[in-house]
Amino acid sequence: MSGSQYAQAGVDLVSADVAKERIGELVKGTRTPLSVGRIGAFGGMVRIPAGMRKPTLVLSTDGVGTKVMVALQANRWDTVGEDLVNHSVNDILVHAAMPLAFMDYIAGAGLTVNQIAGIVEGIARGCRAHGMALAGGETAQMPGLYQHGHYDLAGTIIGVVEEDEALHGDDVRPGDVLLGYASTGLHTNGYTLARRVVFEVAGLGLDDALGDSGQSVADALLAVHRSYVPAIRPVIGTVHALAHITGGGIAGNLVRVLPEHVEAVVDAESWPRPALFRFIQHAGRVDEAEMRDVFNLGIGMIAVLPKDAVSAAQASARAAGCETWVLGDVRAGARRVHFAD
Repeated sequence: MSGSQYAQAGVDLVSADVAKERIGELVKGTRTPLSVGRIGAFGGMVRIPAGMRKPTLVLSTDGVGTKVMVALQANRWDTVGEDLVNHSVNDILVHAAMPLAFMDYIAGAGLTVNQIAGIVEGIARGCRAHGMALAGGETAQMPGLYQHGHYDLAGTIIGVVEEDEALHGDDVRPGDVLLGYASTGLHTNGYTLARRVVFEVAGLGLDDALGDSGQSVADALLAVHRSYVPAIRPVIGTVHALAHITGGGIAGNLVRVLPEHVEAVVDAESWPRPALFRFIQHAGRVDEAEMRDVFNLGIGMIAVLPKDAVSAAQASARAAGCETWVLGDVRAGARRVHFAD
């Protein structure tokens, strides 16, 4: 098949080459002293930092779900890229890992050079913010699988931690405190339900006000997923466990870091529920149990730590511009998360 026929079938190799050049410039801006090899090679390379006693790699792969549908409607291309990086950074922060490198995967149909570059611009911005190399990635145009102009976005992060300093939740014990860190909205979870409520049930448009949130629908739904590295990294040595509150909500994620024979008790009234979540619950008539299962409800990360470490952790979060609340505590009992209403 000739190049022109391939373009007629939906894949423009000329535009793909232009996009690669634009992406190469963005990747160049994220290279760190640990970067090795050439930009555009078949594999990305980074060194392990020197001086580590027992370096252990921590890897995580994720996407941003149907948040890309809102970004597509709003014609915003860079924010979901930054979401992807921050989500991934938080996932390895849970294990006390330092990010080393990131790789992205963009799959779609009929995306323009500017659209692809816009997505990668957000990814590169997130990488630079964390001193992490964007070591490579893949952009796949797949007409027939995706509708024209639609895309999906995923990425893989590689981090490193000293093996004996990695957090697994083993040190969590009765008497520990649950410290919740404020989210910046939905982050990257619950968008299928949120979109149905906001656009279909409530009939709102992107420029409409979203309840009493003080934001437009577009701004509220596309708020960038917060990175908790600035807030938590300075006190990571005092923390017994971290739970990134993503799909599954507070209970579904906090239980993952609890050892056997302890339960976490969460006071459901201990933090103010943001207007976005109140709107979704009221407009969609979503019951409380489902709200807790689907959304973060304003809490994007929970640290489990000793009582005497709480004030320093809160001070670190304040310095990073992140609000915190004491949500409850850890008690002896069956391994579970219990809401005290």
